[in-house]
Amino acid sequence: MRSSFVPSSDEIAGFQNDGAVVLRGAFAPWVETLREGVARLMADPSPLERSYHPENSAPFFQDLCNWQRIPEFRRFVEDSPLGALGAALMGAHQVRFFHDHVLVKEPGTSLVTPWHQDRPYYCARGPQTVSFWIPLDPVPAAAALECVAGSHRWGVDHKPMRFDGTPLYAGDESTPMPDIDAHRERYRIICADMAPGDAVAFDFGTVHGAGATIGASVRRRVFSARLVGDHACFADRGGKGSPPFAHLALSEGDPLTGPDFPILFQDAA
Repeated sequence: MRSSFVPSSDEIAGFQNDGAVVLRGAFAPWVETLREGVARLMADPSPLERSYHPENSAPFFQDLCNWQRIPEFRRFVEDSPLGALGAALMGAHQVRFFHDHVLVKEPGTSLVTPWHQDRPYYCARGPQTVSFWIPLDPVPAAAALECVAGSHRWGVDHKPMRFDGTPLYAGDESTPMPDIDAHRERYRIICADMAPGDAVAFDFGTVHGAGATIGASVRRRVFSARLVGDHACFADRGGKGSPPFAHLALSEGDPLTGPDFPILFQDAA
């Protein structure tokens, strides 16, 4: 099964200039496969499951790094046009898979995904990165991913925080995230109603967040796939990043290689 989706020049320019772009129908042929994989995962979560159960609220399920054990996810990673699409957006000669992340907000989840960048959490860095946020249910803009246009070019990694409001790294004195919600008029925020199989593609450095699902009538299942391009290397987070990848025998600055990070695309050059 393969999709014929090819990004337009405007979509590529939007990703590179704004750090985020909405791709309509990019993974529509894979929605049922990914839904089956999410059901399998929720019935048998991994040790990395990080679900939240706010008081008087529906739960928010999260789990990471399951593509090698969930057959539906493996098929998507290995057989979908994921790598070629990532290469086109990033302008990369080689694309490696970094990790998968499943997020399921049940109807009535009060938990808001706070504004953050992914890059300071990740044990990978490089000039070319892309995440695909792929909803498997219809998502109104109020509950969809929001991205701050151009924030990947701000030249700063803001302090990574846990959902409980504590710093991820002890003693971290990096720059706090600005209060975007208090000054939304200062920013151009990319967000839209989304259909199953649409995707938001965004850079690891792009500031993003997502709303609650209060008032929603359906769950919001999302499969996220994270990729890296040319010259990606290992960033040592002391096993405290997300995902931790504590088993890796890589050192700071080593090329990001190994079975966890398979090559999905390689051009002929």
